Amino acid sequence: MERRKTDVQELMAKVGKIRILTNKLIDDQLSGDYHSTFKGQGVEFDEVRPYAVGDDVRTIDWNVTARTGAPYIKRYSEERELTVLFMVDVSGSQSYGSRGRTKAELAAEVTALLALTAIRNQDKVGLVLFSDRIVKYIPPRKGRDSVMRLAREVLAAGEDAEGGTDIPAALRFLNQVQKRRAVVFLVSDFLQQGGDDAFARLLRATARHHDLVCVTVADPAERALPDVGLVELEDPETGELVLVDTSSAKLRRAFAAAADEAEATARRFFAKTGIDTLHLATDRPYIDDVRALFKRRARKR
Repeated sequence: MERRKTDVQELMAKVGKIRILTNKLIDDQLSGDYHSTFKGQGVEFDEVRPYAVGDDVRTIDWNVTARTGAPYIKRYSEERELTVLFMVDVSGSQSYGSRGRTKAELAAEVTALLALTAIRNQDKVGLVLFSDRIVKYIPPRKGRDSVMRLAREVLAAGEDAEGGTDIPAALRFLNQVQKRRAVVFLVSDFLQQGGDDAFARLLRATARHHDLVCVTVADPAERALPDVGLVELEDPETGELVLVDTSSAKLRRAFAAAADEAEATARRFFAKTGIDTLHLATDRPYIDDVRALFKRRARKR
């Protein structure tokens, strides 16, 4: 029982640190960028007002004009409120981290950063946690407390991460529960999904209905084996154990080459789909990458 209490205290301490960090990053570096990057889904009626010289005659409200005997026009404003959904991979591979934080902790930080930015713009935020199944679904809602709950849920699930990854099943779930268009951040290491044509079709179909951004999280040790002699490695998603001799330069080169090819394949895959991507790693700050994404999207618009 005491062990569980300690775990909860550590978890809440991490959430508190994320709150402080993300608030500072938003205040210092993201103010205004989000609003210009993610737009509302249309326009909505605002008011009627008397016609003034120079107004577009096509906006005249003829019903009000007939009732009052004076010309009035309809005014519309951008439908600003958005629904922002975070789909976060909490499979076994997310518990890995060699540089002071795991991929799950990085995912929690970025989720909190983007969710807090959305909340400040009066948007709603929700969460889907998935592995090879749907682990948890939190429907979109407003409020700063919702953001910290999202960060807490991602961290907690990341600490207990297990099982494989089934992104297509998660996307199908998204399309079932979220009928209205939303901004969707899909956060995963995408290790098992690289060049699958069916997966590409499903991503494109989802992107046609939602504003989809794929966020890749990686760790540098996944690309280079250290020279530490004979070690037993475990696949965190399958539990398979493999004994390898890391002192072999040939093995280390082959491992690095395979990792480079997998990364290149993933980048070609995302480029082919035309979906916006954000590439993050546990060994470097992410704020510049987030800002670069915002600026790319702003230029497209």
